[in-house]
Amino acid sequence: MKPTLSALALAGLLALPAAAADKMNDLEIAHTAYTAGQIDIRYAHLALAISENAAVREFAETMIRDHSAVNAAAGALIAELNVTPQDNALSQALATGAADKRAELVALSGHAFDCAYATNELGYHQVVNETVAEKFIPWTTVEPLTELLREALVTFRVHEGHAEHMVAGLKCGS
Repeated sequence: MKPTLSALALAGLLALPAAAADKMNDLEIAHTAYTAGQIDIRYAHLALAISENAAVREFAETMIRDHSAVNAAAGALIAELNVTPQDNALSQALATGAADKRAELVALSGHAFDCAYATNELGYHQVVNETVAEKFIPWTTVEPLTELLREALVTFRVHEGHAEHMVAGLKCGS
């Protein structure tokens, strides 16, 4: 089964401009990355509230732990640099898309929920990881932010692999 994201969230990430003149600044990147982490934490809390599957629950707990740690590190960096992240069209599109996806997920239960959550997590991590690697890291100008994104990407790539195994183990789309 091909992972699906809400159309708005996916379109928002994929529509990031490639031209340097249109690139996001460090404060917009920081806000968007934090927003993406918060969204994944909310999805994970939903999974813990709905799923009874041990693998799904373990994955959700990992998402909460890891994304909370990255967001805490980002918050500490923001405080250290004494800057304010900037809301932007992409972070707004992600938030809107996540609300739509959450509404879809909350209407499901059992295996249907588990598969929808797992495939969403796989697709979400694939798109976010590509965006962080190919756009955010090259665009950042503040070395501590670049390093935070690089370190987070290592963790998020592990999440992507874990989500891929979860989808296969649940036999989603079979």
